Amino acid sequence: MLALGATLIGFAPIFVKWSDLSPAGITFWRMLLALPLLIGFNYAVNKKFFFTVKSKKTIFYTAIASLAFTTDLTLWHYSMNITSVANATIIVNSAPIFVALLAYIFFKELPTKGFGTSFLITYVGIIGLIIFSNNYANGKMLGDLLCMIAAFFYAIYLLIISRLNRETSLNIIFYSTFFCCLFSVIPMVVDSNNFMPVTSFEWINLMLMAFLCQFGGQFLITFGIGKISASNGSIGLLMQPLTAALLAAIIFSEILNIMQIIFVFITLIGIYLARLSIVK
Repeated sequence: MLALGATLIGFAPIFVKWSDLSPAGITFWRMLLALPLLIGFNYAVNKKFFFTVKSKKTIFYTAIASLAFTTDLTLWHYSMNITSVANATIIVNSAPIFVALLAYIFFKELPTKGFGTSFLITYVGIIGLIIFSNNYANGKMLGDLLCMIAAFFYAIYLLIISRLNRETSLNIIFYSTFFCCLFSVIPMVVDSNNFMPVTSFEWINLMLMAFLCQFGGQFLITFGIGKISASNGSIGLLMQPLTAALLAAIIFSEILNIMQIIFVFITLIGIYLARLSIVK
């Protein structure tokens, strides 16, 4: 289930590339269209429409996490206009490195012995991926830098959500989706007037993103991650960047050169080790 969830989320950058909406507009519709699905699923499973949390603090912390997640998604969506899908997805998935650093800064949680190695391997891979990319003729390195910032905000989201383990996965997903929808409204309106889907293709594209990525992918990952070993979970989550890179090569002809492929696998090894180190 976890590997399937990660694979489904790997489709997200493809839907983003297909969309003509603004980056914040894509975030808004992804969340808004997922809300009825989550409400319907909650009624089917729990026989109720409302999502009752165990602590009121959950709402507050989920709102903060969602603000970070909205920032992450909007930057990530924007970056895919100026860098490759593979670069954008792989770099943003380096978030576990930032999770470990933030956990140490704010909660004094010492990283495991293998953290230094995973940090070094991950960023050797990312630097190599950036250096040997073939899409910087017009100064497009900005896209990769935005992905690094997005990864930092994604780490904030993951760190806060990980502290809400008393709540059910469905409650966390619903409230994070709800707040992300709210927080994306202002940047969506300010960014441009291009925030309303006008074609049937755009509507189908956004509905598929909401159903496959936000509803299906997020739920499967949240449900599955706690039921298997850390090592298997870390491997399963690598399906997201691998799926995105493979689909981008097939659909958009974003073919990686040999050196990029080498550094992609170096980065994925580092991300795997980083995830393994923070979930032990």
